[in-house]
This record gives sequence, structure tokens and C-alpha cells, in this order.
Amino acid sequence: QVQPVESGGGLVQTGGSLRLSCAASGTTFRGYAMGWFRQAPGKLREFVGVISWSDGSTDYADSVKGRFTISRDNAKSTVYLQMNNLKPEDTAVYYCARSPVVSKWSDSYTYWGQGTQVTVSS
Repeated sequence: QVQPVESGGGLVQTGGSLRLSCAASGTTFRGYAMGWFRQAPGKLREFVGVISWSDGSTDYADSVKGRFTISRDNAKSTVYLQMNNLKPEDTAVYYCARSPVVSKWSDSYTYWGQGTQVTVSS
């Protein structure tokens, strides 16, 4: 099955950092906006941030603004999520996905990965 491969998750203490990666597998991210979402146990999947294809502009959920940064390496078809000053409420499975438009809505996205677990201990 063609799907992106997320990696970089793990266990970190409050205030720590992690960098997640999302690599294309069997396809490309060329021309697509790339979004990051997360889902905590018992909660709905929520938008984290998105990066456009055209100019690399980004948008973030208010809960992560100033702490998380999305970047992309188009030559490597890889997208990154740098997470700093992590909090216990950031604990979730993190997913990347692609969309033909810049969007905060998960329905706009296809090509979801299996996700990578991020756990922040207090």
C-alpha cells in the first residue's frame, strides 16, 4: 500500500524536543500541501499545522504556535515537524498527509500514514 512513512516519535520529558519526519513512499509530495495532524486517546484527530507547496508558507493550530515548526525538503519528498517545549497535552499519535489545497480540515487530505507515537511525560 502506498502511504507516507512517519518517524521520529518517542518518549520525551516536558520541555523537551522531537523532530518528526514524513517521507513519501511510492509517490511524491510534489505540488501538494502537507499537513500534520494528531490524535490523542479518546479524542478526535486534530489539525497541527500545514505547509504549502508553492511558497513554503505555514499555518499552525493555536495550541502549537511558537513551539512547532513545519519544513519540507522537496528534493527528498520529506516533510518535518520540529516540536519544541513539549507539553503532556501534546501526547498523541502524529500523522502526516497531503492535500491539493492548504487546509486545516482533515477531509481535504489523502495519503495518510500509520502515524508515529509521541509521549510527553510530566
